[in-house]
Amino acid sequence: FFFKQKTAYEIKECDWSSDVCSSDLAFRLGLLAALLLAGRLAAATEVTRPFVGITLTKRTETLPRPVTIHVVQVDLSAPGLSFKLTPPGGSLDTARQTTLEYLKQEKAQLAVNAHYFLPFPSPQPDASVVGFAASSGKVFAPFEEPTQAYALVKYVPALNLGPGNQASFVHYDPADPEHRKVVESVTIGNAVSGSAQIVTKGEKTIPVYADGTHPGGLLTPGGPNNYSNERSWYDAVNARTAIGLTRDSKTLVILVVDRAGGSMGMTVGEVADLLIKDYAVFDALNLDGGGSSSLAMENPQTKTAEWVNVSSDNPAGRSVADSLAIFARPAEPAK
Repeated sequence: FFFKQKTAYEIKECDWSSDVCSSDLAFRLGLLAALLLAGRLAAATEVTRPFVGITLTKRTETLPRPVTIHVVQVDLSAPGLSFKLTPPGGSLDTARQTTLEYLKQEKAQLAVNAHYFLPFPSPQPDASVVGFAASSGKVFAPFEEPTQAYALVKYVPALNLGPGNQASFVHYDPADPEHRKVVESVTIGNAVSGSAQIVTKGEKTIPVYADGTHPGGLLTPGGPNNYSNERSWYDAVNARTAIGLTRDSKTLVILVVDRAGGSMGMTVGEVADLLIKDYAVFDALNLDGGGSSSLAMENPQTKTAEWVNVSSDNPAGRSVADSLAIFARPAEPAK
């Protein structure tokens, strides 16, 4: 038996194969039971399968802080499954709307927010997305070197959902001056990008700031909070959205973390760890977070569009630059 958590009590790490800790084993087991009864380690997991090929998990955790996590696992081989990113429109790249509005507009079954965007904050109804973007085969935003470099990495890869739901990560072709082509021999379908690739080949890859110790850092120190490797933007606890693929590229995993309704949010590193450990994610992107983190779903019973998560912006949700819609067949009735 091994137990090591932060509580009001100091609990040592013990080797239970020896007699070093055997004298207080009963005390420790009793303490664990008491903490569980007191709700100190309370956690809950709700798993539903609302549509064919879709598994939705809601997790409530208390350590290292209270947090609510929503995970969508999509079987890319499921019949009737398809995707659509918000298409280009408006005076810039897209016309802003909430993820719930996009879900209703497309009559989709699920939708999640996607790209970072500019200008922000702004009441302007249109937005420019940051990073490679494609909708229904039309590329409408290139790989780029963002001006906001304390959080956004240049030329971030994108996750492409091609014909037949063939999913893969794609990278910019430096030979293309417009940075709209990829080096991989794939057909572009619907593609999303984010601030950085946070899981790469099964390893956590949180970017660091360029400084004397990390001359190859991908981020630039500074920004509104003077971000650095001692105070990283990626270490902030906030609402989060991430998207990734398992090693066989057969399962798409979407994770949305709340920072509202009693949930305090997560760091990007914590998100990456969770994706790797609990959902076997091999590659993943950090998508727009904070008040932009949005997950909406069609209620399988009532057919009404509803929020799955709780927005940290406002109850109606933030108008974002784009969202990824998922279309799926109704789940078969339980026998």
